[in-house]
Amino acid sequence: MGVDFGLPHFDHSLEELGLLAKTAGFAVADRVTCKRKAPDPALFVGSGKAEEIRMLAQATGASEVLFDQALSPAQQRNLERALGLPVNDRTLLILQIFAQRARSHEGKLQVELARLQYLSTRLVRRWTHLERQSGGIGMRGGPGETQIELDRRMIADAIKRTKDRLEKVKKQRATQRRQRERRDAFAISLVGYTNAGKSSMFNALVKARAYAADQLFATLDTTTRQLYLGEAGRSVSLSDTVGFIRDLPHGLVDAFAATLQEAADADLLLHVVDASNPSHLEQIASVQGVLQDIGASEVPQILVFNKLDAMDPASAPRVLQDAMELDGQSVPRIFVSALAGTGLPELRALLASIVLERVAGGESPAEDVPSDDPAP
Repeated sequence: MGVDFGLPHFDHSLEELGLLAKTAGFAVADRVTCKRKAPDPALFVGSGKAEEIRMLAQATGASEVLFDQALSPAQQRNLERALGLPVNDRTLLILQIFAQRARSHEGKLQVELARLQYLSTRLVRRWTHLERQSGGIGMRGGPGETQIELDRRMIADAIKRTKDRLEKVKKQRATQRRQRERRDAFAISLVGYTNAGKSSMFNALVKARAYAADQLFATLDTTTRQLYLGEAGRSVSLSDTVGFIRDLPHGLVDAFAATLQEAADADLLLHVVDASNPSHLEQIASVQGVLQDIGASEVPQILVFNKLDAMDPASAPRVLQDAMELDGQSVPRIFVSALAGTGLPELRALLASIVLERVAGGESPAEDVPSDDPAP
């Protein structure tokens, strides 16, 4: 279900929500959109549209209703009562995918923190049948601790424990970054919209075997390898980070702060773009918004337009390398295909020239020896 409020990025076909649902393990029974000037305070879509959704769900045998926008706890509760089905929003769907995909200890902690923070806002009158408990000898006292208060306290304790554990991980990452700085390592981070081909690009550049698939959020955990640039005569560290998405829940941005810090602390960002996607300009804007949130908007970028092999021949570029205006600045742009290898030599040469410029600016390069299979 999607509601068009007149915003420019509304997905009229609900294609991305459908991909998210498929990634989470759902099969899409049907898609419904409507237009409104503002959300209905109680049901988000209004009583008439809610009844239409209920009838459609019965006709198609749907077992759950997914909304493309974030619902308030009260709207979610009211919709579930009106529809007689579980109702979830885009935020919970993304959280569910992250929970399925996290593999490292750090990734699992980050997802758990985001999930707990989300649940802490969803306890609105979920336990009304237990709210008349009484306490005290002979049941004379006031109401005892209600179930909602118990749940709220338990979740608050779990959030505190998870934050403490993540703080330790954050310190470990900070130590690793300081070690790289002492070694005069030039740090490059791959960023981009989910499914833009970052992991495929990472594998193609460093000959790694990181998991890559044609699906949203195929990888969540940051992977770092050494990339040797022959033209510069030295190695750089290359990190593959979690993919971004439109309306990425702020809880996830906060929870993944330790991982996303890799991008904020990088010397250069390779902003990977799916050149074959008709909405790639909107996706670039979404990525720029997340980079702004994590304090990485000032880090120099190269726009890497990937999936050149999947582009419509009529819109294929005449040259592989040029420049594009991004947030009022001219940014280098290069067209590549991580799958076919097209443009990768040019990308390596561009990276080498940037590293050499930094060296010429007064920094001495570390002597590195090339390796066909670099160690982590």
